[in-house]
Amino acid sequence: MARRSAVRPVDSRRSWGLLSILGALLFVAAAALGVGAFAFNAEANREGPSSERTEIVVARGASVTGIGQQLMREGLVRDARVFRLAHLVYARDKDLQAGEYQIPARASVRQIIAMLAEGDALEHSITFPEGITIAGVMRILQESELLSGEMPAPPPEGSVLPETYNIQRGMTRAALLQEMREAHDEALAEIWAARSDAAPVRTPEELVILASIVERETGVAHERPLVAAVIVNRLKRPMRLEMDSTIIYGVCKQYPGRCRDGRLVDARGQPRTIRQSEIALDTGYNTYRIDGLPPTAIANPGRAALEATANPAESNAIFFVADGSGGHAFTATIAEHNAAVARWRVIERERLAAERGN
Repeated sequence: MARRSAVRPVDSRRSWGLLSILGALLFVAAAALGVGAFAFNAEANREGPSSERTEIVVARGASVTGIGQQLMREGLVRDARVFRLAHLVYARDKDLQAGEYQIPARASVRQIIAMLAEGDALEHSITFPEGITIAGVMRILQESELLSGEMPAPPPEGSVLPETYNIQRGMTRAALLQEMREAHDEALAEIWAARSDAAPVRTPEELVILASIVERETGVAHERPLVAAVIVNRLKRPMRLEMDSTIIYGVCKQYPGRCRDGRLVDARGQPRTIRQSEIALDTGYNTYRIDGLPPTAIANPGRAALEATANPAESNAIFFVADGSGGHAFTATIAEHNAAVARWRVIERERLAAERGN
């Protein structure tokens, strides 16, 4: 006869006891988690320890942990671990941006996280004057303490747009140079599309070459379309451009020691005029010696010079010479030009006499 196995009844009281303990543990854990979350949120939104506005520089490639430790050393946060956790919670692990930041007094951890995650860094301006040469551009890039990184290779003359650029500290030199080239390309495409039929240029590159001469021949804004007209009229005749700026560029390219920032200088580094021997010098750019435009731009023209060249003034002038007021006298005949030159020579002599008298 088979033996029946004994089946023990389930002890319901014991099961309920285990469930009660488990529930109690879960409750305690949830309560602890809630308390911890509340405490963390309060700490992350609490006023910071710094009583004054502070500037910091976050290095490119710095880790969240490293940034938190830097902020703690600067007295801007109390605990780097809270900063690291706040980054996970509030920025959702978004990368913190390099740059120079101005942290307000009493800024909370959460506020600092928001600033760094959005890249709300201080901006600085770097100005490249209109008509600057590539050599001048590269010198500014190299000497700037705001920029970082190795020096990039110099681009072709006339390939950047000179203006004021707003940058953040730590931007690389290569990145700023690329931004300048892109700004040039964008402006040139826009201006080329709106050019008038009066501009005797076949390509955007020729427009830049012509505009670079206009830029270097006058610093008076309203004269740019007139200078452009003189060059256009000479090209149409045809006659040599005979622009002093092309002599200077060729000399600076062939004899860098004679120049500073695209200007001729003497042995003491003081500005000087063109020598007779330099007028006769064949550098490949000297438009007293070559026909038509030089082979490349002689500077980096600004937007205004590009626009003036693409839309030259209506004028029959083929000459211009300094008039003593900072501008030029524009003339259509050799007789008028000679008279204007004679007046300029008188002004030069009077100025020289006055300087000697002082």
